[in-house]
Amino acid sequence: MAPLAGYTHLAFRTAIRELGGLGLATTDLVLASHLLEQSKKSRDLLKTSPADRPLSVQIFGSSAAQMADAARWLEDHGREGVDLNMGCPMAKLTGSGGGARLMCDAGGAVALVKEVVDAVSIPVTVKLRLGWDRENLSAPALSRAFVDEGAAGITVHGRTRSQGFRGTVDLGGVAAVVEAVDGLAPVVGNGDVRTPADAERMRVETGCDAVAIGRGALADPWIFRRLADRTAGRPERLPTNAEKLAFLRRHFGLMQEDRGEYACVLFRKFAAWYGAVLGVPEDLEDQLRRFETPAEFDAICETLEDRIGERDSDVPTAFVKVPNGPVERW
Repeated sequence: MAPLAGYTHLAFRTAIRELGGLGLATTDLVLASHLLEQSKKSRDLLKTSPADRPLSVQIFGSSAAQMADAARWLEDHGREGVDLNMGCPMAKLTGSGGGARLMCDAGGAVALVKEVVDAVSIPVTVKLRLGWDRENLSAPALSRAFVDEGAAGITVHGRTRSQGFRGTVDLGGVAAVVEAVDGLAPVVGNGDVRTPADAERMRVETGCDAVAIGRGALADPWIFRRLADRTAGRPERLPTNAEKLAFLRRHFGLMQEDRGEYACVLFRKFAAWYGAVLGVPEDLEDQLRRFETPAEFDAICETLEDRIGERDSDVPTAFVKVPNGPVERW
């Protein structure tokens, strides 16, 4: 499971793991300085459980010393792996020198990885993009340098930072990273994996060792189970309507256990992802994006018991492109 800011928290990871098929998961992004300060947000992001394994914690920041100190803290507190974020394209990260901005200074990026690797004995991996833009495709050379300094693995999203999540993933770019690393460490391909067939294509066309799935798991929580079935030569087990409704309730229940009534606010953004695969009618999906109390959620689920599958579109609302700016100006 690839890390997705605001989504891949403990409740989501647990709900997906219970469906089957998921291997390694990575936490939401944790700012190294906040981790060291033990801010409330960082404590929330670091929550885990014995069932939430294997797990790596993704940290980000621009200071090599802080990143190394954060990695030491994670090792001292029993965490099994640390992932360094050099791939996030968001301006709030890159503007402060973190995320994909680290790729713009090759020497500094390599020195940062070396400092973190030297600071701990647990595996240190790096997630990056193909480069800042098409004129600066630095991922192959950087990935090889990171592995030479002791990085235990590389995850590469097949887009540049300037692309954000637009356009399509460049499998040739991922293959170039695989070639550069030359088998010295596993390379995980990431980007545009929304079906088991997409994952198989990623593996075949790039030669990568594994596939990381982020938005594809939001659009289809059963994708890991389906992949496990295909890998084992079994027919894919598609979810029944009862399983779909049970998953919706389970995820919200786990979030409620963790965050109390605030779970109502946090859960709303999942509605636009879950609606299509769960067969939630558009009017009920709209209610899921607005509900304010657990009682309202229960009432929506009770209505859904009789109406599941009554949906006009099979495309997740989150994938529908909309204009920028306030809704009233569309």
